[in-house]
Amino acid sequence: MISRRPKSMLILITSLAITFLLSSTSCNTEPATVPPIEDKDDYQKFSSYSEFMETLDNIANISDEADRTSRMDIFWDSLVANHQVPFAINDSVAFLYKKTGNEIYWAGDFNSWQPSWHGTQVGLSDITIYETTFPSDARLDYKIVDNNQWKLDPANEYKQYGGFGANSELRMPDWVYPEETLVNDNVLKGNLSANIDIQSTNLGYKVQYKVYLPYNYDSSVDLPVIYVTDGQDYADQKLGSMVTVLDNLIFDEVIKPIIAVFIDPRNPDNLSENRRAEEYRSNIKFANFVADELATSIENQYKASTSADERAILGASYGGWNSSYFGLARSDKFHLIGIHSPSTSSQIIEGYQAAAKLPLKIFMSTGVINDTEFQARSLNAVLDSKGYPLIYIEVNQGHSWGNWRGLLKQPLVYFFPSGS
Repeated sequence: MISRRPKSMLILITSLAITFLLSSTSCNTEPATVPPIEDKDDYQKFSSYSEFMETLDNIANISDEADRTSRMDIFWDSLVANHQVPFAINDSVAFLYKKTGNEIYWAGDFNSWQPSWHGTQVGLSDITIYETTFPSDARLDYKIVDNNQWKLDPANEYKQYGGFGANSELRMPDWVYPEETLVNDNVLKGNLSANIDIQSTNLGYKVQYKVYLPYNYDSSVDLPVIYVTDGQDYADQKLGSMVTVLDNLIFDEVIKPIIAVFIDPRNPDNLSENRRAEEYRSNIKFANFVADELATSIENQYKASTSADERAILGASYGGWNSSYFGLARSDKFHLIGIHSPSTSSQIIEGYQAAAKLPLKIFMSTGVINDTEFQARSLNAVLDSKGYPLIYIEVNQGHSWGNWRGLLKQPLVYFFPSGS
């Protein structure tokens, strides 16, 4: 099982090394051999951010280059060994990079991926730093930009994949790892089909999708169905991890057995052509395709319920826009509306304001660090004023798969609780 953070949330270094390093910088003694790190469990933790910075500065300002380098190497190795690059305690963060130069920046969820956080050299050392604060339960993706080269943080093994590959991951001390996203060898697993093609009359082209069936499908009847936009990403273990989440929640009887249909917006004959921008932004042709063509096909071929109360739509970003649109346009077929970080329009919000209350049950979430918090809060206010059954969640994260995969359990439990 992957731990969400190291044994201690604070950086640990050997008490012997700290005592030696601090005492030697306060007097003019000849440099001596620094004891090697032998037992990581003997490390002493920092009690505050200021204590950490004082230690870092003291080492970084040793005048003798060989002595400074030796001591900094020990200190740096202890940070890396304890997963404390970046160093985070309470709400304080030090982004650190073991290299100096005029063109070192940090870019990530926190600054809309603009390389605008410029690092500075720490004393005489080879360490570059950028200091800031975040809520203590934040989780954010980032990269280091070194002389215009974007790279993963070489001292941080935590990664989260996104649409453009892997990013380094800042895990603040109180962030909780979503363990339901971890593959469990002791769990009986469902089956995910290969790609299936369907020719859409509404859209005028072919669409591909995959179908997830729970491990106990053969003994089941009238299973609820969740239709998932950007399905190829939600089903990807590195991105949405949704197949694993379904396996775990169904096996543990946290939710009832369900079918999931992962709809891929890419052209099956040319996967570089992604049609999500056209399909997901209030497109009645796409809504009708899912409600009238795809749902009918699924219900004819599988043990699927035909009740709108057991039919859900889920999506993120533009997919969240699409889900909110389904609630307005096809509430005859979809009563369960799942919305992650809705990149939605004012027309959607105004549409819910103008419409009579619809037979919907809604889950919506957003990050609040350069995510869709403004759209989500506006839509939430309208839905709340109308009295909709609604779960609304804000998290200290950005617009990322790390955010959405950690918020899959909540809508699934809300829509499909075990025993209901």
